[in-house]
Amino acid sequence: MRVWTKNFVRFAALILLVCLALRADDKTAATYRQKCAACHGADGKGQTPAAKSLGVRSFASPEVAKMSDAELSSAIENGKGKMPPYGKSTKPEEVKAMVAYVRTLAK
Repeated sequence: MRVWTKNFVRFAALILLVCLALRADDKTAATYRQKCAACHGADGKGQTPAAKSLGVRSFASPEVAKMSDAELSSAIENGKGKMPPYGKSTKPEEVKAMVAYVRTLAK
């Protein structure tokens, strides 16, 4: 009976971690839609009028795809070109999550 209880607790903890990760992804996606999509586009292709006028590249472009996570994090935190900096209003783990989210849009 003890083995079953330990396995149940492990399984419950795993489910909790998955739920928390999914919630974080939802929050990141919502933040992207709120702060980034107007220029970068909902799909990250940079095909919005603002993107075209500002020269925003698609996340799938070779130039962006070859950027390291540190370079993308720096762009988010410090801004780039006309993009405002978000470093003061964003926690490091949120920046990391946004980089991961942007990577999914590049596919």
